[in-house]
This record gives sequence, structure tokens and C-alpha cells, in this order.
Amino acid sequence: MRVALLLLMLLAVAAVPGTVFPQQSQQPEQVATYLTDHPDLGPLLQRLGFFDVYASIWFSAIYLLLFVSLVGCILPRSRTHLRAVRGRPPRAPRRFDRFPAKASLEVPGTPEQVARRAADAVRGSRWLPRFRVDVRDEGRGVWSVAAERGYLRETGNLVFHLALVGLLVAVATGQLLHYRGQAIVVEGRAFANTQTDYDTFEAGAGFSASSLVPFALGLDSFESEFDPVTLQSRDFTAHITLTEPGQDPVASQIKVNQPIETGGAKIYLQGNGYAPQVTVRDADGNVTFAGAVPFIPQDTVYTSQGVIKVPDVTSGPQIGLQGVLLPTAEQVSDQIWRSVDPQPTAPLLALAVWTGDLGLDDGIPQNVYQLDQSGLTQALDADGRPVTLYLAPGETVDLPDGLGTLTFDALPRFAALDLRHDPSLTWVLVFALLAFAGLATSLFVPRRRIWLRLRPAEVAAGDSAEDHQDEGPGSRRTVVTAAALARGDDVGLQAELDRAMDRVRAAESGAGTGGTGR
Repeated sequence: MRVALLLLMLLAVAAVPGTVFPQQSQQPEQVATYLTDHPDLGPLLQRLGFFDVYASIWFSAIYLLLFVSLVGCILPRSRTHLRAVRGRPPRAPRRFDRFPAKASLEVPGTPEQVARRAADAVRGSRWLPRFRVDVRDEGRGVWSVAAERGYLRETGNLVFHLALVGLLVAVATGQLLHYRGQAIVVEGRAFANTQTDYDTFEAGAGFSASSLVPFALGLDSFESEFDPVTLQSRDFTAHITLTEPGQDPVASQIKVNQPIETGGAKIYLQGNGYAPQVTVRDADGNVTFAGAVPFIPQDTVYTSQGVIKVPDVTSGPQIGLQGVLLPTAEQVSDQIWRSVDPQPTAPLLALAVWTGDLGLDDGIPQNVYQLDQSGLTQALDADGRPVTLYLAPGETVDLPDGLGTLTFDALPRFAALDLRHDPSLTWVLVFALLAFAGLATSLFVPRRRIWLRLRPAEVAAGDSAEDHQDEGPGSRRTVVTAAALARGDDVGLQAELDRAMDRVRAAESGAGTGGTGR
């Protein structure tokens, strides 16, 4: 168990690099950027698996060793526990004076009669027994009762460790078979459940693309509600149309924390914003770019940042447009605007213009929401100041240096959807609850032993039992001495023994002095 605890701590430490360094499965563009920015350290970290921690050899080795250690701890303890449960409680020790809890009383009846009734009293009811009880004849008229409780403590401990093994297996299975994809869908458009249609997609080593159910999801409209005073969000609703194989399209909706389930996966509403629809034409009037570009909100009033990349320019350099979208624009000064409301009551698009090589042909993944300015030159006006284009929906402006025109066509909404499939989630919950129940049982169920030794009162006084064998059973009395022992410190041990003696006394009082043993 000590080794298992050390491995569990080592596993937690080994997971730290996965939160410090970008991971290839989740942020490939950041990994590429890190390798570019750190030409000496980056390749070394890549060879050591720091950019794919949870699939690395060393992380898997720690995981497997922890699994083996837990199994090696559970098996021998289970055998020992099973033998203890099936065996008899230990015999009463010869001397009781060294135990932390002691008691004694004298009751009518023979030792055998008292022992039988005391065993029933200490054991408890048939349906809710308190102790496992064993009655022994020690000879010379002396009987003993051994009672033991608390086997559930070790059972809970074993259940806890078995649940940990189950958690390890469930998490490993989930990592092997899971998949997760994120897609940004603009109003009036749809996406299909294929890897190529997701903006980002990650999956376990056991994932097969054929397991994706080929459904299609279209975003019909998006509604948002905000508090009119504080401008805090109240509700977001994505109205969608879901088309599954062999079925008619079904209208549905997705809200925050209210996903829909389809294709064996759940689809969550992860975020939302605005996607300005623009058209870029070159100097000859040819359309070089047309479409809606999502801008990412930066604050509660949806001041949004975005980038429009125009690589397909037939004549002249490539164009990059970088700027902000203000849903409800308010002018603060000559060149400063701000948004005062998240709803699009007076939208304004402000863009800076860059020309040159966008770097899209270099083979290095780029973030679509960032503009790599290393190969670009910002457009300047006649006074040498950066050019900023301001557009409202429906307006068209000329690009600087005769590059063409830019039209702000419309302002649709977009919804960021997150699809998650993990077949192990139910098992993770089950094993987590089992682990909690087992741990609680092992912590709060006391392990206690009680022994009763029953001697004829004459023997206890120094006489011989044979001297009184001709007396009637009604005249005989029995001295009961008792002791209790707990595993570890137990402040309730003496109280437990006192309760047991009270039950013995009550049983003898109810039986009378002339009862017979069973």
C-alpha cells in the first residue's frame, strides 16, 4: 500500500507537464509556435513526450505500475479477510485485567445457561446482528463468549481499493475510445459529423472514424437575453435542425448546460458571438473573399476581436484584416469607439489593413483568430499613420493602395458547439461512488471485540463447582466478567461494553432464575 501511495503521488506529479506545456492533441498550433520560439529546448521536450504527456511511455508506465501495485495489495488482503470472516472469533484471553475496557456482573443461572442467553443478547436481532458470536465450554464449569464486530471496516477498505482499480480501468478505457470535437456554426449554415468538418478534433488511440454517426446539424437562429441594467447574460438558445440517418429533420434547441444527445455523443453550447459577413474584391472587381468570419467576444458587451485573411489575390499582395467588432458602437473621441451593449443595435466594424505574405503556405499550423505579422506590412495613410477602416452593415469602403474594396454585408450570430463522447463516464461515476462508500465505511465502522467469561459464583468465591453440584439450578448464580478491545484508539469502547452488559443483564432478568439453556 505504501508503494501504491507513492505511485499515486508520482502520477499526480507526472500530470503537471500536461498543464504547463501545450498538448499536441489539443493545441497543435501552440506546439508549433513553442517549437519555433524555443529551437533548443523545444525538440528535447518533444522527444521526451512533454507535448503529449498522457500518451507518453513514462506516464503510461507509472499508470500501469499503480494498477499492478493496487492489485498486488488487494489480492492478499482479500484472502486474509475472507478467512477471517469465515473463521470463528478468537478465544477469550486468560486474563482480562490488561484490557482498556472491563466490566463484571452477577446474574442468576448456570454458566451455560447465561452463556447461551448472553450470546443471543450480544449478537442482536436476526436481521440486524451487532456481533459475530462464538460460545465455548472452557471446562470445569467455566464458559466463555467471544464476540466480534467491524468486519465491514475491512470490507469497505477493500471496496475502496477495488473502486480505485475500476476508476483506473474506466479512465484508461475512456482515454482509449473517447473523441471530442469543437465546431463554430454560423446562422443559416450546418456542419456534418465528420472529422474534417470540426475546427478541432481529438480522439483516443482506439478511436475509429467509422464510429462517427453521420448526422448533420444546422443552426437556424440564435437568441440571447441580457439584463437591461447590468448587461449580464440571462439565457442563450441555439435553435437547430438535426438530421440523422434514415430520419426526417427534427427541430431542437441547445442551451447552456442543456445539451442534446445524438450519435452516441452529447453536444453542448460552449460559446457564441458575431460573425461579420464580408466581401472583398480586388482592383478589377473580382471577388477574392466572401463569407462570415467569427469574431471572438472579449468582454460582457461583446467587444469582439477577429482576423480576415485573404490569400487568393490574383494581382498584388495577400491581404490581412485585423480589428474589432462593436455590437453597439459609441464614439468616445476622434479615433476611439467602444461598445455599450451586447445586442447589435448599432454595429461597427473597425479593421486595420496588412499586406504581404500571410504564411499560409509554410506548412505551419496557424491560429485562425490571430494574424502572423512577421511577413506583413501595415498599410499607412499619407501622413504615415496606420489606416483603419470603419464599416456599418451594408457599407462598402475602398482598401488602401488600390487593393480593391471591402463590403460589410450582414452580421449573423454564431454558436460554438462542443461534441463529447466518452463511454466510460457512467462507470467513472459508479466507481467514484463506490470508492466514497467504501472509504466512509472504512473510516466510520469501528472494529471491536468483546469477551465474556462466565463462572459459577461458588467457583468465583474460591469454592469448587463439584461442591455445589447437588443444588437446584434456581439457586445457582453466575459471575460474568467482560473485557473489550478495539483496533486503534476508540473512545466509545467502554460504552460499547457497558451496553453489551446491559443487554446481558436484561436478558437474564427476562429469563428469570429458573431458565434452561438451549
